[in-house]
Amino acid sequence: MEKIPKIKAVETMEAARLLVTFESGIKKVYDCNALLSRPPFHLLASRALFNAVHVDPGGYGISWSDDIDLSEYELWTNGESAPDKSLKSDVALSSHAGSLIGVMPTQT
Repeated sequence: MEKIPKIKAVETMEAARLLVTFESGIKKVYDCNALLSRPPFHLLASRALFNAVHVDPGGYGISWSDDIDLSEYELWTNGESAPDKSLKSDVALSSHAGSLIGVMPTQT
C-alpha cells in the first residue's frame, strides 16, 4: 500500500477548492463542492468558515472545527494534481471572493 505523506500546508482557492501541499512537495487541488450538501460540511458555504481551514497537528488532516475535518488520505486520494501555472491566481482570487462560495467578486 502506498504511504500517504503528511500535510504541510493548506490554502483556500476560489469555487470551494483547497490547495493542499504535502511534505513530499506534491501539491493537490481538492474540490469541496460535493461535500457542501452534507451536514456538517454545508456550513462551509460560509466563506469566512471555509477560509478558517488549518492543518491538524502532525499533518494527518485538515479541519475547520471540531466537527468538520478531512483526513490526509481523503485529500491525497481524491485530490487532483495541481497545475503550477494557475495556482497563484486562484489562491489570490479566493481572498477577494464573495461571502458565499462560488460567488465571484464584482469588478468596479
